[in-house]
Amino acid sequence: MHLTGELICGNYYHIYNRGINSCNLFRETANYQHFLALFEKYFSPIAEIFAWVLMPNHFHCLVKIRENMVYKYSIADKTLDSKWFEDHKWETIYVPTDLSAFPDLSSFPGLSSLPDLSACAAPDSVWKKENNYKNKSSHTTPPPENPKTPKPHLHFSHLFNAYSKYFNNLYDRHGALFERPFDRKMVDNEAYLKKVIVYIHNNPVHHGFCAHTEDYQWSSYSSFLNENPTNLQREKVIALFGDVTNFTLMHQKRTGNKDVGDWLGS
Repeated sequence: MHLTGELICGNYYHIYNRGINSCNLFRETANYQHFLALFEKYFSPIAEIFAWVLMPNHFHCLVKIRENMVYKYSIADKTLDSKWFEDHKWETIYVPTDLSAFPDLSSFPGLSSLPDLSACAAPDSVWKKENNYKNKSSHTTPPPENPKTPKPHLHFSHLFNAYSKYFNNLYDRHGALFERPFDRKMVDNEAYLKKVIVYIHNNPVHHGFCAHTEDYQWSSYSSFLNENPTNLQREKVIALFGDVTNFTLMHQKRTGNKDVGDWLGS
């Protein structure tokens, strides 16, 4: 079943999309890298990432939409510094309750310096600039009475639009790049959650791009087998499978993938 509409906070979703008319989304290494960078900027702030894979003409990811999110800036803030606001109005960064990691507003991100917020607690308050914005030592003011909340499904639209613009400019093409609307399926139980994680990581094997899951470069699989910094929910995923050994063994089992593949129509 393909779902459309808003993504509901607190729910898990298997999200996938492909190039329009099955055209390739990625032609070279730089394309994969650019998509992941945009994914980090536009979507990581409003979702926990559990798994992903980028295939030449499609992608899959498993996410949990964060709860208690608010926009960092309100329309009223535009009067404080219109140039700055125009440059950063796309930002829909959630604000952690614990602000100790961010001593002042000047340390918060611009387009090229989005911090890793995955380890922070989900926000339950809004962080708002003071009127003396240009004072770098300024702190927060009380939250507005009616803070604006993000619409997570629009973040994917922003991601697709940004990547399409990059791709079309790079390869001198025109028109839509992704199919619309993107597909999403809510994952509502633990057994299915594990099954989708395995399916996503085994998608390159399923489509014949490699013989073994670990051989494919553009997936999150290898990030669960090392200790390198990551925005993935590594500990939660490994705990879901019991330990790293069982995580690996479950990915080596090919049974069960066919059912999910049939459901996806892939």
